[in-house]
Amino acid sequence: MTEQQAQAVEPGPETTPAGGLATAEAPVPPAPEQAPAPEPAAPAKDRRVLRAVLRWTAAVVVFAAVGAGTAYGIAGMERTDVPGLATESDGRWDYPTLTRPPLPSGSPRPFAEENAAEAHYADPRALLLPAPAGAVEDRALRGEDGWLPTKEFLKEFADDDERADLRQMLKDDGLRHIAGRGWTTEDGTSTRIYLLRFDTSVIVDDLAARMAPFGAPGYQLRGTETSVADEGFANLPWPGDFPRWAYTESKPYGAEQVRQAYLGAGDILAVIVQSRKGTAASVPFHQTVTLQGQLLG
Repeated sequence: MTEQQAQAVEPGPETTPAGGLATAEAPVPPAPEQAPAPEPAAPAKDRRVLRAVLRWTAAVVVFAAVGAGTAYGIAGMERTDVPGLATESDGRWDYPTLTRPPLPSGSPRPFAEENAAEAHYADPRALLLPAPAGAVEDRALRGEDGWLPTKEFLKEFADDDERADLRQMLKDDGLRHIAGRGWTTEDGTSTRIYLLRFDTSVIVDDLAARMAPFGAPGYQLRGTETSVADEGFANLPWPGDFPRWAYTESKPYGAEQVRQAYLGAGDILAVIVQSRKGTAASVPFHQTVTLQGQLLG
């Protein structure tokens, strides 16, 4: 609000005596003052007009002040706080601010020039993406001390023969640890993230080629029928220095739709699965995969 400044009232002109000075011998008495002629009274109609003008002037001042206050209030509000101007959400989740875990002293980042092995020196459990706001965490995926048994990861796959093949392949490749995290959001979307750590990036590259070949995943996830490459994800900018593959279950699918992604991040293979009854939205899936990629980069 603006402060009203008081206006100074200037004094009127000073008056002088009505008569002049007389001599000492014969003082001249002052002439009698004549009463000023009375001003003609304003007609009643003119007085009504004057009062109407004053009322309208006061109303204009009030509306101007209110309008200025409203404009100031709207200018100070967020767009989403103003009725009629709210921006509809595009479906992204509210993730906390991401911070990479500290590295041991003298250790390079996984894709630094001096790190030819592309090894992650940070604890993989600290590289897992945190759950978004409002989500209920799946504590079963934490495992013991944050490490998930291989058999729990293999439950993601539908076929018994394929699970046995994967179990042997992971053993032969020298799987060191699996760090897992999962949650369910308010709309019923279930998210599971697995970070599989190996000795070298060469092993991860070979494993990713078998699990995530071009066009369709190499192994069928439970609850899926036919999965195809996620073209929408392929066209998105990617923050990482490593390859990624994403697939979505195509129609017709069963009671729920499943989306999956694989990130070959140096010595870590990340497997990300999202499913939801009806349709699994693409926006939170792409957002989740991208943010997990940032933590691994």
